[in-house]
Amino acid sequence: MNEPETIRKIYEMKTIAVVGLSPKPERPSHYVAKYLQEQGYRIIPVNPGHDDLLGETSYAVLRDIPEPVDVVDVFRRPEHVDPIADAAIEIDAKALWLQDGVVNEAAAMRAEGAGLLVIMNDCMLRRHRQLFG
Repeated sequence: MNEPETIRKIYEMKTIAVVGLSPKPERPSHYVAKYLQEQGYRIIPVNPGHDDLLGETSYAVLRDIPEPVDVVDVFRRPEHVDPIADAAIEIDAKALWLQDGVVNEAAAMRAEGAGLLVIMNDCMLRRHRQLFG
């Protein structure tokens, strides 16, 4: 988990569902997703309180997304990660990324056991900038 090679493989994937994407520009979920979108990634917001975010249709849950998802990027508290990890497995996502401060060992182990690449307690924006400038 959190190996540099794993991180590089995840950045080769192009479709990222952002669970907990906020409409507020000052929130990390918003500016990280916007940055990734600006880098050419397809962002799919997952937030039941909004119909669209960052110009994309927002879905209530991962299972509602009508297209394949490569990466599930999670901006939720650790106690909310278990069902998200299970849904990521169910929709055949290829990777689960738990952002800074999001640590749920059991969910991470289940996702890895199901074949997903897993990053925990790290930031997609920061890592992308470190690797690609």
